[in-house]
Amino acid sequence: MQPVRGENQILLRGRVLSCPAFSHESHGEAYHTFPLSVPRLSGTADVLNILCAQSLLARWTPGEGDWAEVVGEVRSFNNRSGVGSRLVISVLCRGLSPCAPHPANALILAGALCKPPVFRRTPLGREICDLLLAVNRRYGRSDYLPCIAWGSLAQLCGALPVGQRLELEGRLQSRIYYKDENGVSAPHTAFEVSVMSLLRREQTG
Repeated sequence: MQPVRGENQILLRGRVLSCPAFSHESHGEAYHTFPLSVPRLSGTADVLNILCAQSLLARWTPGEGDWAEVVGEVRSFNNRSGVGSRLVISVLCRGLSPCAPHPANALILAGALCKPPVFRRTPLGREICDLLLAVNRRYGRSDYLPCIAWGSLAQLCGALPVGQRLELEGRLQSRIYYKDENGVSAPHTAFEVSVMSLLRREQTG
């Protein structure tokens, strides 16, 4: 199964690390979260936050250790509590089902660059470019999703102007980094889209 073309569509297959736990209610619907571990070819895994409505869980509720297929959308949320990351990235589940242990992490996004790209090189000389993509939702809202490109693709992305409309293919990944907090190095998790290819560029304005 491949993701359907759209502004924001993700397909994940991975192992559930813990049972769904209540998160919040919205418009009369209860939502629950659970972490999904999606292995990479390298042997490491991306641990992604899945947000799922109670109505979907009523059909099938995954347990710890189950393999699950999730089809949905990547969402961003500005955390103003002062605790944890300021930009919270999760996957809003639109479809949930049990599956065989065959990992998948496929994402298609279409949106516009809302900040100038930042092109740089790692200490080992590898080219990298950071992007922030605004992806429209229905009802006039948008998700702001950090993206990262490497190599020749990073060079291409680094030259793009603010407002450039893009459609890209990639995967959602998690990354552990350490931040000094009162003299103690504390681990934090960042989520970003690893860009695999640009499917379309369309200049606007």
